[in-house]
Order: sequence, then structure tokens, then C-alpha cells
Amino acid sequence: MNLRPLLLALALLAAVGAADARVRNVTDANAPRALPTEGPVSVRWGDPAKFSEVRYSGNRTEAARGNWVEELAVYLRDRAATRLPEGQRLDVDIVDIRRAGAYEPWRSPDLQFTRIIRDLYPPRMTLNVTLTGADGQVITQGERTLRDSAFLMGDSPNDSDPLRFEKRMIDRWLRQELSPGA
Repeated sequence: MNLRPLLLALALLAAVGAADARVRNVTDANAPRALPTEGPVSVRWGDPAKFSEVRYSGNRTEAARGNWVEELAVYLRDRAATRLPEGQRLDVDIVDIRRAGAYEPWRSPDLQFTRIIRDLYPPRMTLNVTLTGADGQVITQGERTLRDSAFLMGDSPNDSDPLRFEKRMIDRWLRQELSPGA
């Protein structure tokens, strides 16, 4: 029995599977730039390659790896939707993101792919927001700068979540922005 055709077919299938299993980057041209409209909160963002997280990173390739922009947008949408009073609408444009920590490739070649979490690298986000009332009138709008300089001091409910510091910062902002009487 000749195994050569079978081995060639398996090698071809493995190559096709590996091509489809490539790692997604937030800077991919076909990556979404907005969440599908669901409920009272819409979230959009521009090209993440222009975000501080990627532009000023010690390792741009690693900083762009993953789906973290969309994950943060989904988190913001879902959390804001639970806090909005009936009939209100929140539109958010993410202008910039700088995640907690940084890559410090100068420490060691072994650490070039490791995000170092230190207090001098706090998470930051810049958002343009518009909050509209049930009557269609704008309640508030403008740019919001989120920053959590004390991000290492608080407890995190999920210490294994790589976006835990950014999510906690979003929660704090939503409590302030959408609290009754704010």
C-alpha cells in the first residue's frame, strides 16, 4: 500500500487548517470598528493602530495581538445598558486606549513578550460620549478621559482576566457618569 498520497493529503489539510487558525490582531483591516446595534448603547472606535497602546508600545506586534478592543467595547456596552434608565440612549466613540502595564523589551530578550504591570503604566481611555434622554434631548455629551492611577491598589474580582484593570476603570466611570443625579 502506498502511503504517500495519504500523507500528502494530510499535510495539505494541516496547512489549510493552520492558515485559518492565525492569531487575530486588533489592527486587522477586516476587524470590526463598531459593535452591532443592540439595545440602548452603541460603541464605535477608529483604527486601533492609532491607539496609544499600539503606537507607543515596546512591542507593537504583541500589543496588537488579540481582540481586546472589541472585548472592552462589549464590556462597556453590556455594563452601561444595565445602568441606563428606561428610554435613555448612550453613544460612545472610543478615541484612544492605553492598557495597564507595558512591554519592557530592554529588561531581557526572554521578557519581550511579557506585559509588565507596574504603577507607572496605568490604564487610560479617551471616549466621546453622548447621553440622550427618552425625549430625544441630549442630556450630556463630550470627551471623557478615564484613568486609574491607583489600579494596583484595588481588588480584582477576576485576577486571571488580562483586561481586569481596564474593566474596573470602566465600571468606576459608569458609576460616576450614569448615577442618578449625575
